[in-house]
Amino acid sequence: MNKIILHFGLLVFFLSIIFFSQRGMPLEDVIIKSFVIFIVLTIMLNVVAIIFIRSINKTALDKNKKLQET
Repeated sequence: MNKIILHFGLLVFFLSIIFFSQRGMPLEDVIIKSFVIFIVLTIMLNVVAIIFIRSINKTALDKNKKLQET
């Protein structure tokens, strides 16, 4: 899962480099803004993936407890 998120983050990083360079910004600003977008997006997607996986695990545990009670 982390590898998929990292690859998606890198895709957005390079797309943002293209986007910002088309606007005629200096190279330093392009790299810094693209890197910030990469870091923020990767962290956000990792948090969403962790919450999603924990909710799936909680649901599975609840179903197992119900099955064991009956």
